[in-house]
Amino acid sequence: METQTTYKPTLDAVEAAAEKLKGIASVTPLIKNARYSKQFNANIYFKREDLQEVRSYKIRGADNKISSLDARQIENEIVCASAGNHAQGVALSCKLLKIKGTIFMPAPTPNQKIEQVKMFGEAYVDVVLVGDTFDDAYHSAMEVCERLNKTFIHPFNDEKVIEGQATVGLEIIDQAKAHPIHYVFIPVGGGGLSAGLSTVFKALSPQTKIIGVEPKGAPSMLTSIKNNRNTTLNHIENFVDGAAVKRVGDLNFAICKDTLHDVKVVDEGKICQTILDLYNKDAIVVEPAGALSIAVLDQYGDDLRGKNVVCVVSGSNNDITRTAEIKERALLYANLKHYFIIKFPQRAGALREFVAEILGPNDDITHFEYTKKTNRENGAAVVGLELQSAEDLQPLITKMKLHNFYGDYLNDKPDLFQFLV
Repeated sequence: METQTTYKPTLDAVEAAAEKLKGIASVTPLIKNARYSKQFNANIYFKREDLQEVRSYKIRGADNKISSLDARQIENEIVCASAGNHAQGVALSCKLLKIKGTIFMPAPTPNQKIEQVKMFGEAYVDVVLVGDTFDDAYHSAMEVCERLNKTFIHPFNDEKVIEGQATVGLEIIDQAKAHPIHYVFIPVGGGGLSAGLSTVFKALSPQTKIIGVEPKGAPSMLTSIKNNRNTTLNHIENFVDGAAVKRVGDLNFAICKDTLHDVKVVDEGKICQTILDLYNKDAIVVEPAGALSIAVLDQYGDDLRGKNVVCVVSGSNNDITRTAEIKERALLYANLKHYFIIKFPQRAGALREFVAEILGPNDDITHFEYTKKTNRENGAAVVGLELQSAEDLQPLITKMKLHNFYGDYLNDKPDLFQFLV
């Protein structure tokens, strides 16, 4: 059942949160990015929430909520469920406020994230690994809360959490007071940050357009706004783990449908290319959700010309073990990485002929899987190719067919393709 509410964070509540967070959450810098500013002929600023101690803005909402608990709630201890940034924010808040907490995380959570949570929380937190997904961890956490009368710290659907995240908006307005802000691009997961920040801007800078940005595989806010009711998605793509939720918060939806000027979605491949560009060209490490607000800029193009634009870089908790997948997804999105079934004649020199006669001088074989199991005249191999230019694909396929090497193209066959990527 949906929460019926007219809650909106007040400026007084957000200012009180900012006061409470002094010395706990950093006032992160608002930095002009020369490369993107030149590309869009605009003033593009990054609000660097990735530079918080826990490497995301989540400390703001977590600490504002936990510090508001009464003595009975503190004595009974707190619980949260998270696979990432919220867990780290809660853990650090527990240590700083000397409150005991239990953090439920899915069993497949990378060890690096588990260790970070333990490091920030020290003796004040216990980590419980349970189930395969966030939903499993969430249900276990809620069961413990109900059974033992503990307080659940929600990652986004909570008034105090929204007010804590809203302090990002207060800081941007203060830091940019010499110049009017025309656009703010903001990542949307459950909606805590977007609900808080957009409310602050509506009150203090109503001319600013606040644009929410979601991953293409998890457009829960966009779907809900289109349906005019908070809608649970049946299936989501989990790659952008910091912003992939099946359902946004009821409190957050009620706010965002009135305060966001638009919601855009960005392909996961485009997000990956942005992560690589930020690392290689700007020496900035971002997680997939942290790249959303920058990856969307192309969709606005000329509308940004001459404008003052802020992109909220929400976090940098990127697991280095994902680098290969990030590069792969970026190449696929750019139409430079392709997988085929190739029919090789079972005779000496067939592979050499394929390399010399079919592939271009700059084409690279990145995957090759071949097992000779039959006496047929042709043996099939799965071959991954990286091309120099997207325009090289059709001539390559034409040559394969002409020389009878072509078997099938796998990029657009998701059931087969998932075994390769």
